[in-house]
Amino acid sequence: MQLTLTYLEQKPAAMQQSKSDLVPTNLQLDRAPDQSLYNPADAELRDAAALLQQALNAETVQQEEALWTQVIDKYSRVNAIWMPDVVGRAYGNRGNARSRQGKLAAAISDFNQAIELCPWSVDPVINRGVVLEALGRWDEAAADYQAVLAVAPGDPSAWNNLGNTNMGLQNWAEAERCFGKAAALAPSFSFASANHTLAMFQLGRKEEAIREMRTLLRRYPDFDDMRAALAAAQWAAGREGDAETNWERVEDPRYRDVNWLRKERRWPPALADSLQALLQLKSV
Repeated sequence: MQLTLTYLEQKPAAMQQSKSDLVPTNLQLDRAPDQSLYNPADAELRDAAALLQQALNAETVQQEEALWTQVIDKYSRVNAIWMPDVVGRAYGNRGNARSRQGKLAAAISDFNQAIELCPWSVDPVINRGVVLEALGRWDEAAADYQAVLAVAPGDPSAWNNLGNTNMGLQNWAEAERCFGKAAALAPSFSFASANHTLAMFQLGRKEEAIREMRTLLRRYPDFDDMRAALAAAQWAAGREGDAETNWERVEDPRYRDVNWLRKERRWPPALADSLQALLQLKSV
């Protein structure tokens, strides 16, 4: 399971870990277990499957984390062919639960364990990259996404996230290319398409970006990220009336916080500056 978080709060450099906290990736998709070989009469396997389902259905993220911990503690030493599959999944999902609570160092540790136990799975590699992004460790996050793309070049999440790292590194052209790849691979991946427009705007392709923003809003009229972006782009283009009309339709209050927009949503400077100008009723 890949992280579905739109944003993870970026932590200051003082809270980052050292590079030695990462295990190397060695993805081998052909090592995926043949689950048909698992013995359905194995009582421990049935119990483990039931506990996995209980964790997936947990009502709170704290309960979920505790249940994944139960799986890990109970089955890590079982001598069975299914152990790496079950326990690796538990580590990966506990990493997701911990990252959602801001326990980023612990999440990285869990993803490391999942990567070692399940070398056939791209999910813990992608999810570790997401946490590394939140820590501002752009190069290391990019390395994880590139490792995934080396074996799964059609993975749209990896392309989108690699675009995110390039935005963090201010490699706007490469970011635009990556987001474009993600959007082409998964046309319904709205955030990849949205990110593509942001990168285009930063590159000076402003009218093209505005056209793509409008196209996205015809498909997703309640997409606040694009509605706010279009308002900012129109303000920058001198279309104040259109900008104000679109801005009035933005319901998410976070878009009024330019600090959040720059540091957590990580809009590129040109568009963030334009929205700040709109909020202050100043020309760009």
